Amino acid sequence: MTVVSSSRDLAGSWIDGAPVRTGGATHTVINPATGEPVAEMALASPGDVDRAVGSARAALPGWAGATPAERSAVLAKLATLADEAADTLVAEEVSQTGKPVRLATEFDVPGSVDNIDFFAGAARHLEGKASGEYSGDHTSSIRREAVGVVATITPWNYPLQMAVWKVLPALAAGCSVVIKPAEITPLTTLTLARLAGEAGLPPGVLNVVTGAGADVGTALAGHRDVDMVTFTGSTAVGRKVMAAAAVHGHRTQLELGGKAPFVVFDDADLDAAIQGAVAGSLINTGQDCTAATRAIVAREVYDDFVAGVAEVMGKIVVGDPQDPDTDLGPLITLAHRAKVADMVAGAPGEGGRIVTGGVAPEGPGSFYRPTLIADVSEQSEVYRDEIFGPVLTVRSFTDDDDAIRQANDTAYGLAASAWTRDVYRAQRASREIHAGCVWINDHIPIISEMPHGGFGASGFGKDMSQYSLEEYLSIKHVMSDITGVVDKPWHRTIFTKR
Repeated sequence: MTVVSSSRDLAGSWIDGAPVRTGGATHTVINPATGEPVAEMALASPGDVDRAVGSARAALPGWAGATPAERSAVLAKLATLADEAADTLVAEEVSQTGKPVRLATEFDVPGSVDNIDFFAGAARHLEGKASGEYSGDHTSSIRREAVGVVATITPWNYPLQMAVWKVLPALAAGCSVVIKPAEITPLTTLTLARLAGEAGLPPGVLNVVTGAGADVGTALAGHRDVDMVTFTGSTAVGRKVMAAAAVHGHRTQLELGGKAPFVVFDDADLDAAIQGAVAGSLINTGQDCTAATRAIVAREVYDDFVAGVAEVMGKIVVGDPQDPDTDLGPLITLAHRAKVADMVAGAPGEGGRIVTGGVAPEGPGSFYRPTLIADVSEQSEVYRDEIFGPVLTVRSFTDDDDAIRQANDTAYGLAASAWTRDVYRAQRASREIHAGCVWINDHIPIISEMPHGGFGASGFGKDMSQYSLEEYLSIKHVMSDITGVVDKPWHRTIFTKR
């Protein structure tokens, strides 16, 4: 299923309903499993951003003015076309990211299709306060109107899913969109735009500009003619995006980094917790903001947990992403692998004990072994900073208060999980752990009907669900006099009768 293009004519942008060959530098998309080229394309420039934003602005009135039923029909058709193109989307996703084909086939692509389908329905279900005479002299009603032109910047770890999470609620709300995918993983975003055009999305409503963040991303986030900026990626870059958007007062929605606690109480089903910790920390080779990264384990079961996780990690199959038996693919680039390896190498100097992994296998690609680091200190880099690799750190806690304290001892607040058979412990954890999502006796599953988003350094606002639709809508209060009286009672607060 390898997707390889030797052509330098592959368009890297989609503007005004058609593929566009920009005049920027040629960029090669690399398969991280092999180091071989997948596709070559010309990158966009800030001038191309101007063109894309202009196209989105021109298309906005028509799309925003369409009825919810009309928008819904186009998005439903897009869901059907995406489902029919599943094999292409899987092939592109695997070749550009190196993620195992099983993950792309069973999670990324079907999850994205389901999300498209959800927003096709959500487009027709705009809830609001009922019209009524709240003042007695007026009828009040609420209008929900599209925010306008949305600029969105998406990351490389889940290219298709992140594009869908950002683009679909915006389209359902009646917005037009300019999206900048990561230049190292643009293929599925470009395919999504093509399929949207085939589904009947008017030209200009969805535009793609593939380019580097330093120039194209900055130009898009700070563009005076966009109305909203959304971003998924690292906290450091997210803050730069927010600063660029703030120049013009743009609304922002950010889904940033994470350092998810995985709290295992002494009454937990230990086998389930061990299995969940390995799955939750290694999904997408650990390149997931919600991945389980900080296991915080009751002292009574700590040794058994560490031994169990090490045993299961030792059975993980690392290898060719195209092989259905492969569990763990490569990291996205050699440079990123070097960053992960450096962080792991520094752990023993900060008191950590590498139980398993901590090495890169020989051969091509940017692979890295599943890694477990026990006995980490609360101040160590691997415990506090986002690693974004197949690495799980573990430390113990003494009692429930200590467990909750440690779980919240982070600047991040995206996701967390608690493992216990005690309903009261579970309820306390769900209340007191400061994270946008708290799983009980599981870690990672998401669903289109429920929101995803965090607190603190993990950003603000929601992806997925009806809640994300609200991010792209402006609320307008319309108030109409029902009395016909010229001399309104409130006028006397301003002037008297003369």
